[in-house]
Amino acid sequence: MERYKEEFIEFMVESDVLKFGDFTLKSGRKSPFFMNAGAYVTGTQLMRLGEYYAKAIHENFGDDFDVLFGPAYKGIPLSVACVIAYAKLYGREIRYCSNRKEEKDHGDAGILLGSKLKDGDRVVIIEDVTTSGKSIEETFPILKAQGSVEVVGLMVSLNRMEVGLGGKMGALDEIREKYGIEARAIVTMQEVTEHLYNRECQGRIVIDDAIKTAIDEYYRQYGC
Repeated sequence: MERYKEEFIEFMVESDVLKFGDFTLKSGRKSPFFMNAGAYVTGTQLMRLGEYYAKAIHENFGDDFDVLFGPAYKGIPLSVACVIAYAKLYGREIRYCSNRKEEKDHGDAGILLGSKLKDGDRVVIIEDVTTSGKSIEETFPILKAQGSVEVVGLMVSLNRMEVGLGGKMGALDEIREKYGIEARAIVTMQEVTEHLYNRECQGRIVIDDAIKTAIDEYYRQYGC
């Protein structure tokens, strides 16, 4: 595993973004782990987060894209932090764009925040985590309604490695099949488990035998 991935896993734990225990997800599933990207709140955290995303996007998609699109709401700070990091690390001026939940009819009117999209733009979508793939169903039509834009791919921070809406394959695989775009993650839950199992992080064992057993059981039921 690349060193930046190991650092990112520890960074999620350190920032209290990735937690282990007993959680009920929005889908109603009972999960032994939970990720909340809204817990990245400080300048340093957002700076580091943007850099991890930038490194993963650069590694997976290169530099041949124009716009980073972050769906509202959590995608807005993600896209801003990442384009700043991209300029710093790779000297590329990528534009950020996000959507409003409700279209604005005065002033800076429209559905979009940040850069407008124009014909020929190549777009990478950035999100926090994809569990079922439902969010991309809302995002994709917004992008396609703006003109002749090409969606290069989707980057999320964590691939939960669960079955998607169709119930047969992982959410990221469903996105690839349905929309014809590459969907990648900075790290997978398998990588997280392998790195943290019985290893001290932030002065404690984050994934002990009990948590590991719960994760294994969860994936027997919901894993892809």
